[in-house]
Amino acid sequence: MDLFEQKFKDSLKSNVSLLDRIMHYIIKRKGKQMRPMFVFLSAKLFGKFEESTYRAASMIELLHTATLVHDDVIDEANFRRGFFSINALWKNKIAVLVGDFLLSKGLLLAVKHEEFALLKIMSTAVQDMSEGELLQIEKARKLDITEEVYFDIIRKKTATLIAACCASGANSIRQSKAVVEQMRLFGEKTGIAFQIKDDLFDYTRSPIIGKPTGIDIREQKMTLPLIYTLNIVTKKEKSYIINIIKTNHTDDKKVAEVIALVKENGGLEYAEKAMHNYHNSAIELLNKFEDNEAKNALILLLDFVVNRKK
Repeated sequence: MDLFEQKFKDSLKSNVSLLDRIMHYIIKRKGKQMRPMFVFLSAKLFGKFEESTYRAASMIELLHTATLVHDDVIDEANFRRGFFSINALWKNKIAVLVGDFLLSKGLLLAVKHEEFALLKIMSTAVQDMSEGELLQIEKARKLDITEEVYFDIIRKKTATLIAACCASGANSIRQSKAVVEQMRLFGEKTGIAFQIKDDLFDYTRSPIIGKPTGIDIREQKMTLPLIYTLNIVTKKEKSYIINIIKTNHTDDKKVAEVIALVKENGGLEYAEKAMHNYHNSAIELLNKFEDNEAKNALILLLDFVVNRKK
């Protein structure tokens, strides 16, 4: 990871001093870097790293960082991981251009070294993530998201990037198309479990304020615990919940009522069961490969995804 960080820093260099300042700021506030870990472990599962593995990890991190910068503009968010967002410090126009720069840097990294299979994996991920965001926006207006649509959205929005990590890791050491696809599926199932865990946080106690956050409800996002609840309550209760989400989603008392109804009707248990099903399916895919340190580490990383506290 230390060597990767140096290579990642090198990939951010620019001739524009403003960009260099912003890139330095981005490096300083980096997160857990879970995605590069998935790349390296998916390569090490088959015995080794190569220079191509570092490129794949850098490309993933460039792409991921670009999406975060753009997301903060879309969401009008002023903070990211406890730091000011790029748009808060340098305004939206610069933030959008920085996101574009990061994306282009990632694509050029693959083109420069003629890594066309990697380019295909990453370009597919960008397409899926964009489609997932737009599908969520389209459905949120009508609040008519079915469970099937929900899984389509999170597969594209969240899971596709972790799937790309695992596929690109295996691809970087020239594994067969069948193995690359198996690792892609492992990453996809892991990513879906990751997103369901995020959904559950909205209904559990925040360590900071001591009560459920309800952010998804306030933002009119239809998540799995809520979708399940709407499917099993009476017609009258369903209309009541939808009316709150449409017209009273900023009212703390009303949001707390929705959270209570979801809990009373088993929405959290249903979502937890779905999350563990995806976790177990991902483990089954890994178990087709020989035991080694990388496999054990991937299982630990997968366990972290479903057991994390934030």
